[in-house]
Amino acid sequence: MLTSFLFFLALFAGIGISSAWKARGTKQDYYIASGSIKPWLVGLSAVATNNSGYMFIGVIGYTYATGMAAFWLMVGWIAGDFLASLYIHRRLNRATAVSGEVSYPGLLSNWYGQSHKKLQLLAGLISLAFLLTYAGAQMVAGSKALYVLLDWPLWAGAVAAAVLIGAYCLAGGIRASIWTDAAQSIVMIIAMSALLIVAVHDLGGISASLDEMGKIEGYLDIFPGNLAVPGLAGGLLFIFGWLFAGMSVIGQPHVMVRFMSLDDTSNMRRAKCWYYLWFTFFYFSATAVGLLSRVYFADNSFDAELALPMLALELMPEFFVGLILAGVFAATMSTADSLVLSCSAAITHDIVPGKNEQVGRLKITTIFITLLALGMALMNNQSVFNMVIMSWSGLASAFAPLLFVLCLGARPKEWHAIGAMMLGFLVALGWRLLDWHVLVYEGLPGMVTGFLFLVARPSLRKEIRQNRNLYQHKT
Repeated sequence: MLTSFLFFLALFAGIGISSAWKARGTKQDYYIASGSIKPWLVGLSAVATNNSGYMFIGVIGYTYATGMAAFWLMVGWIAGDFLASLYIHRRLNRATAVSGEVSYPGLLSNWYGQSHKKLQLLAGLISLAFLLTYAGAQMVAGSKALYVLLDWPLWAGAVAAAVLIGAYCLAGGIRASIWTDAAQSIVMIIAMSALLIVAVHDLGGISASLDEMGKIEGYLDIFPGNLAVPGLAGGLLFIFGWLFAGMSVIGQPHVMVRFMSLDDTSNMRRAKCWYYLWFTFFYFSATAVGLLSRVYFADNSFDAELALPMLALELMPEFFVGLILAGVFAATMSTADSLVLSCSAAITHDIVPGKNEQVGRLKITTIFITLLALGMALMNNQSVFNMVIMSWSGLASAFAPLLFVLCLGARPKEWHAIGAMMLGFLVALGWRLLDWHVLVYEGLPGMVTGFLFLVARPSLRKEIRQNRNLYQHKT
């Protein structure tokens, strides 16, 4: 088990470090790989970054506790992600090329070359705060798997992840992250698929597996039993909330920077094909494994987020258990390295730009961020699922409304954009603090509030109408 796990870790580290041979020694190369990444690499990297330890640990734990209704998370998340991409991704990549920007907050602040420094500073600070929390959650996820399968103390996995991430991010910046993401994406899907096939076969097939799940009271119900609003209305609200969770991807700097680094805007469709095919198959497999884990471990008195490693230990030979562990660790690292680099960009490009953008200082900042994320992981006492959702919704509520109106052709004033960013962020944060997220995902009210604040200004609505009319005339 340990041998196979260490083999895959060495493979990931070697791929990441080898990217140093392609490094050009510029800030553009360190931040967005000089806009030279091929479509298949963009797609696989975005999948690995999006489908993090949240998927291996958080989603499986949630599915274990919730049952068949957890499939609505998959439907809502993927559908929302896809709907947002139809309008955003191509425009995002084109604006990156035109503006010459190298960070997500920088692009939002300088979309039309307007140089909104205060907005960029605020966006950088929000990115830093939430992405650090997110990175800590990824290291926690890896630690949980190592604790179950190798009996390592919880801090050991976080430290191992930090060392590896620091090593290859220093070597090649975001190119190293993207290259390792692609390899990690392949290992992740092989690991999850293998466990799913073995678990179904062990129970006697698909029909027998469904029969076993049916013996658990309420486990195959179409909606969760603890809806804040009972009945069909509550179920639809539940689904609608997760649709917005999927749309929230456009507010995630660490994911969107992958699409910013694509080599050519005309290749966006191919990149998205790789992304959505891989995403759908992986999310389905993870949810199915989560459902089956409840059949094997009916006593729900343990930490549900440990269900996947426990199931692997129960069913798989030791070498393949090492593969599962490598898949979990790959998922955590593929997101954590992206988060670390986005935090580094936020500090050196958005918060305190200038001389700090020398490549040597970028690398020092990367090490500093890695250590901060490690510290957050070691002090964590929340579930991976909750940490990720909180960070995801906060970033989306702050950034997605502004990105959407920019793509619509509007040019909000700096104070207007700052107001929308703060209002959306505060609504989402307040929604969670009041525990209203049991009613609906907090990103929904946060994003809607920010968008309505922007379009409430008559001059901005006029710009949107003019841009739409111009587009219709051209087409």
